[in-house]
Amino acid sequence: MRTYHTAQLRELDAKHYMHPFTDHKGMRENGARIITGAENIYIYDSDGNKYLDAMSGLWCVNIGYGRTELAEVAKLQMEQLPYYNSFFQTAQLPAVELAEALAEIAPTQMNRTFFGCSGSDGNDTVVRLVRYFWEIQGQENRNIIISRNNAYHGSTMAGASLGGMKAMHAQGGLPIANIEHIDQPYFYAEGGDLSLEEFGLQRAQALEQRILEVRPDRVAAFIAEPIQGAGGVIIPPDNYWPEINRICKKYDVLLCADEVICGFGRTGEWFGSDTFNIEADVMTLAKGLSSGYQTIGAVMVADKITAVLDSKGGEFAHGYTYSGHPVACAVALRNIQILRDEQIIERARDNTMDYFQSRVSALGEHPLVGEARGTGFLGGLELVADKDTKQKFDEDGGAGTVCRKMCLNNGLVMRSVGDIMVICPPLIITREQIDEFYHLAWASLDQSLASLKIAE
Repeated sequence: MRTYHTAQLRELDAKHYMHPFTDHKGMRENGARIITGAENIYIYDSDGNKYLDAMSGLWCVNIGYGRTELAEVAKLQMEQLPYYNSFFQTAQLPAVELAEALAEIAPTQMNRTFFGCSGSDGNDTVVRLVRYFWEIQGQENRNIIISRNNAYHGSTMAGASLGGMKAMHAQGGLPIANIEHIDQPYFYAEGGDLSLEEFGLQRAQALEQRILEVRPDRVAAFIAEPIQGAGGVIIPPDNYWPEINRICKKYDVLLCADEVICGFGRTGEWFGSDTFNIEADVMTLAKGLSSGYQTIGAVMVADKITAVLDSKGGEFAHGYTYSGHPVACAVALRNIQILRDEQIIERARDNTMDYFQSRVSALGEHPLVGEARGTGFLGGLELVADKDTKQKFDEDGGAGTVCRKMCLNNGLVMRSVGDIMVICPPLIITREQIDEFYHLAWASLDQSLASLKIAE
């Protein structure tokens, strides 16, 4: 095995590795952080620094790092059947067992699963599937999908089009045709003089208005995250999802829940749809499905859709080389078994999630934080220059960038989404570790505020 120093790794990285979501000029100037190991809720870099990972990798390492059971099951599956495809009426045992396990934990209407490699390609599948569903019923023109501004549904052409992030739409000629967007339920920034209840109803009813504008016989589906994760941990008012359910039923519009972040315990239930009583027809899964130990995604489909596919016949001309990959499915299945056998979700919900939210709320007392919000093991901190007016330091997310740097200097991983610091710790985090997170976060906020005041 070759031995490297950090400087050598950074040089090789700059020469050969093209990173996702990266300013490559800035990357070349500053060098990459090289992560070499992980255990429990901590990661380690090539210089020996230890970080409390309050982002679960990228919203995904729900059972924490270092679970050797997942490595063992991957080894065994690789030795028995490392790969075979799922085309041409072929199946592999791990994919069949994983599909069965998902049906056991999902909402009762969800009993069939299509496998892919990520949440992004899962949402590409959603676009193809919902349009195909209407097409084979003689409604080819029913192909419009409605999403929300500031939503994130992946970075593929279809996934990024479904998402409502303007910076992504500015690159690559997005969005693709027949994707519509409505306003998000972001009360802190957009609620104005409305009450929380008035705002929740208004933003939900924006869906009905858009359906009527484009005509109900043109709308195939509405897609949304139960909680907008990459958008800044945007939690809708309590009356939002019941009204969305009502509207989708009224106009016979398929309801697609993007559970990529909220799934597998993040909100205290198996799925965000359970937490918010979302009556979904389609669910996109990834991240926590394997706790990030293998690249796998999935789309779960309600019985009312599969009944049409089964009765109409014909080929759904869509799929991936690695759909139902046996190693990825075996690891995901073992991950679900660990979540169930060790009651990780229930223990987190009953013992630590409320405590975590109390510490997130306490961070809201910091003079740099305009609002602290969260549900389960998701949190968001709005960084502001003035708490009363909600004024930001600038419009470029500079405060978030400063805070992220301070966090890393203090051995803490929090992600900045503009001027919102988002938090997503592994489900196994303890109360003592939550306290450790809190103290590191408060110190980082102190240092960020001092730095930002100097810069003004």
